[in-house]
Amino acid sequence: MTFVPPFLVFLAGVPLVLALPGRARRAALVAVATAGTLSVFLLRPGESWTAPFMGYTLLLLRADSLSLFTGYIFGIITLLASLYAAAFARPWLHAYALLYAGTSLGAVFAGDFLTLLLFWEGMAITSTLLIWEHGGAAVGAGFRYLLFHVVGGALLAAGIAMQSLEAGTLLVGPATGPWASLFIALGAGVNVGFIPLHTWLPDAYPMPHIAASVFLSVYTTKAAVYLLARTSAGVEAIAVMGSVMAVYGVVFALAQNNMRRLLSYHIVSQVGYMVAGVGLGGIVGVNAGMAHVFNHILYKALLFMAVGAVVYRTGIEVMDRLGGMGRKMPVTAIAYWIAAFSIAGVPGFNGFVSKGMVVAAAQDSPVVRVLLEIASFGTMLSFLKLGYFVFLRPGTTESSDPPRPMQVAQLGTAGLCVAIGIYPALLFGILPAATTYQPYGFDRLLEATVVLGLAAVFFATVGVRVLAPHETHLRDADALYGAIARGVLRASKTIAVSFGAIYEGFLSGIRSLGQAPRRLQTGDLNWNTVAVLLGLAIILAWLLAEAIG
Repeated sequence: MTFVPPFLVFLAGVPLVLALPGRARRAALVAVATAGTLSVFLLRPGESWTAPFMGYTLLLLRADSLSLFTGYIFGIITLLASLYAAAFARPWLHAYALLYAGTSLGAVFAGDFLTLLLFWEGMAITSTLLIWEHGGAAVGAGFRYLLFHVVGGALLAAGIAMQSLEAGTLLVGPATGPWASLFIALGAGVNVGFIPLHTWLPDAYPMPHIAASVFLSVYTTKAAVYLLARTSAGVEAIAVMGSVMAVYGVVFALAQNNMRRLLSYHIVSQVGYMVAGVGLGGIVGVNAGMAHVFNHILYKALLFMAVGAVVYRTGIEVMDRLGGMGRKMPVTAIAYWIAAFSIAGVPGFNGFVSKGMVVAAAQDSPVVRVLLEIASFGTMLSFLKLGYFVFLRPGTTESSDPPRPMQVAQLGTAGLCVAIGIYPALLFGILPAATTYQPYGFDRLLEATVVLGLAAVFFATVGVRVLAPHETHLRDADALYGAIARGVLRASKTIAVSFGAIYEGFLSGIRSLGQAPRRLQTGDLNWNTVAVLLGLAIILAWLLAEAIG
């Protein structure tokens, strides 16, 4: 073995980061992220790493085209996000971020389901710690986040157990039986944000430190898409769910005033494109879904970096109190607009390339394709809204660009978004499978131009007024959870009262048995006593019949 598994590099770097003081710790954070990223790029297809465990051999690492592709983008963004986080003197944030990155890479490269489950649970724990690190309101959101992921982990564990029984192996691969397929898909579905299992995401991601939000936007949902690509590719129901996620997330994003909450709902929406691609299946669908994983990680992390810089400099999280940031934060504004055009799928930016791949994969699924185009329209509106009200409209809030490490991280990520958009071969060369897709075909350019152009015209004429940011009381699926919980409580209370009445009646009947002979003589025999006597008679008759028969 001539390589070091990437997850070990990140995990081993945590004590170093915690031990060093001040600037040395921040330098160590970036150095560990660099070494971990290099360890991914040094892997070669076919390499593996095993370890004995209770009479079983764990396949702790299996490198192939799919795991390497996902590992590349996880490594790249970990390095850029670590550079961004190095601007802050928060040792535990740095430590939890490295642990989160390490466990996520462990899940991606896991060759067997037992190893995958161990790292999957590790992701849940380390990401929760990353949320809790900020304290305050983030603590409550973190508990709810953890609850969802514990449930998701239990569903995944059940699916893995069924898969082991049905397939006779624990190697990570396509789910073989209906029940294993269902539970594995649901376990991944919690992490990926299936509707209505998604509410943990917009609830938790706006709460932690701004640097933590950058890391959180990367790993959990994308590792789940990777798992679906491994186990559930080509399932039509998953493709439909992905298209529903795409539209659902956009609708709720448009109603938000909090900037990071808007971005969080767009994770639900954009992950929907990836899920749709994987669900459509085949080489084309999986390639498309995973290409969007790669591009989305870049532009979504960049969006959280840009919005985080605004929050860092102003202390303001909501759009209705901001304005004029374009003049006061020019580097951040440039980074924001590159990320906004990327997520909207504007030609020349990386999102255009992978969104086009997903739409092309859906050419035989008209419902999925139409929903994805509706989501594109809404995405353009969302980021015109955020960009206009935060960066373009006049405002009096004082601000300036963030520290140099944060600027470098933003510009580096923005450069990759533009590079892939202009030269898609950078992405196509590392895809899990070769592709013949031509992103800049006339039909695709025309389609994107019409959808995005209509969104821009709508915003300029109507949307700038209708979509003006303000506090709303729009409720998500939490309202459904609350209604179900209240219904269960009411039903439980009714059942308890009913059983209490029956029990009291039974006791009353028992007490009356001693007086039955006298009451039979007087005709004063209540119904409780009659019921108990009849019940005893039936039991005695049944026992007699059993004895005779």
